[in-house]
Amino acid sequence: MQADRIDAHVHQRGVATLGPLGFTYDLLILPRHAPAAAELVRKLPGQRFVVDHLGLPDIRGHQLAPRKAAVEELAACPNVFCKLSGLAFRADWRRWRPEDFTRYLDVALELFGPTRLMIGSNWPVCTVAGAYDAVLDVVFDRIGRLSDAEQAQILGRTCADFYGLHAHAS
Repeated sequence: MQADRIDAHVHQRGVATLGPLGFTYDLLILPRHAPAAAELVRKLPGQRFVVDHLGLPDIRGHQLAPRKAAVEELAACPNVFCKLSGLAFRADWRRWRPEDFTRYLDVALELFGPTRLMIGSNWPVCTVAGAYDAVLDVVFDRIGRLSDAEQAQILGRTCADFYGLHAHAS
């Protein structure tokens, strides 16, 4: 137990060095890891974090409630963003349908809003579960109901803001 606390402290110190250098930190977590991740992001409010693949929900098992509660804690922290990627990989690779993802995308929109959501492809891993365009269309179709400004935010602006990818004048 003592070693776990030391390792967590060393990890936290390491992550804390990233923000001042302009680096972000990706959280590739399962729902069961969300409480520890939330503790980390609360301790480092100046560090920018992004939850990869919506926190890897169990789409194949149609599990929403445990995942939503886990991600709510992270979404409550304004320094945490979320990538809409990797969904088909977490579904039944041979039988998924676009509607299998609707409630997960809706939760992400509810918790993070367009200003903290960004599209991601998870290419080439996503191709084990479907064609590249079919996998991305899951997100495109869902956000197509949003305003043009909200779509533009998710499809590029959030990413540019999060990673500091804005063009600089010469």
